[in-house]
Amino acid sequence: MAIAKVNWQHFREELLAWYRPERRPMPWKQEADPYRIWLSEIILQQTRVEQGWPYFERFVAAYPTVTDLAAAEDDAVVKLWEGLGYYSRARNLLKAARTVADEHGGKFPDTYAGLLALPGIGPYTAAAVASFAFGRQVAVVDGNVFRVLARYAGDATPTTTGPGRKHFQQLAERALGQVPAARFNQAIMDFGALVCTPKQADCVHCPVASGCQARAQDRIYDLPVKGKKTMVRPRYFHYLVVSDARNRYLLERRPAGDIWQSLYQFPLVETDSVDTSLEQLTQHADWPAVLDPTGLRQLRRSGVYRHQLSHQTIGAVFHVLASRDLLAPAAPPVGSLVVPRDEFDRYALPRIITRFLEDTTLTLGF
Repeated sequence: MAIAKVNWQHFREELLAWYRPERRPMPWKQEADPYRIWLSEIILQQTRVEQGWPYFERFVAAYPTVTDLAAAEDDAVVKLWEGLGYYSRARNLLKAARTVADEHGGKFPDTYAGLLALPGIGPYTAAAVASFAFGRQVAVVDGNVFRVLARYAGDATPTTTGPGRKHFQQLAERALGQVPAARFNQAIMDFGALVCTPKQADCVHCPVASGCQARAQDRIYDLPVKGKKTMVRPRYFHYLVVSDARNRYLLERRPAGDIWQSLYQFPLVETDSVDTSLEQLTQHADWPAVLDPTGLRQLRRSGVYRHQLSHQTIGAVFHVLASRDLLAPAAPPVGSLVVPRDEFDRYALPRIITRFLEDTTLTLGF
């Protein structure tokens, strides 16, 4: 097996000689506070550093400690999270903060196993907090680490399966050896982000190139192997942007069990095509009962807004509609609100809707 040929001592020595924290400056580096380390890791899950950085700073400013976050209102946290996507991370963020506050006296568990038991914390985040905050000798394995280890060892084990992830965790522990885990973990992640990159690996300046099996076998861009791709499902959303003469709009909260859970949106009819007309929508089984089609006037129809999720592609059309008297006398249904346009910033909205709002001015001119 290729692993037997790998000189891990050479790898770790050269990697640590290469590493300097200032190569990739970030506000949570060299941080000892487990709250800030955990917060940064949750924000950076499935998020680029340059996108997550300002969110980290806003969260720290709004909630300086884990007990501050635990006491926050759910909607306020989700609103602060708006734009990061994967909103289950925000909900788990609150669950974990409240668990730490209520069950651990406001202090994070200081072991890998204890951290792993918190809501929303997987093996990578537990290893990161355990090593960076508490000096525990455990190796992290994220996308950068998968890539570095697979290439250096010439290892084609798929990284997307349970056995594959376990295999690479063992490989990472072998690479770590007895050197301090906090320094090694940060070094290998920075190395994967700066040198051993997915599409433009800098092999000429790579400190471990002489021992790299992928380079020797001319397989650099064949590794790591991710296994079969997940099928992506298309979905077509038709948003009903309904307002009255006072420039108030009908919003509803998205239900549990689907994407963007608990976020707010305009009333929605989901169909099997982006080309569905308003007349066809009014005949659809999911047309909102609160909206009387005869009391609506169509002002315009947007183009198609597309949003890519990990397993879904959303195509959305916004139907801008006017209602003179529907919203004023009628109480909105449970889970719905009548909201003035200038108060939209109080509600967390899916990114596809905020894009539409950024592109348009919603004034009807009654």
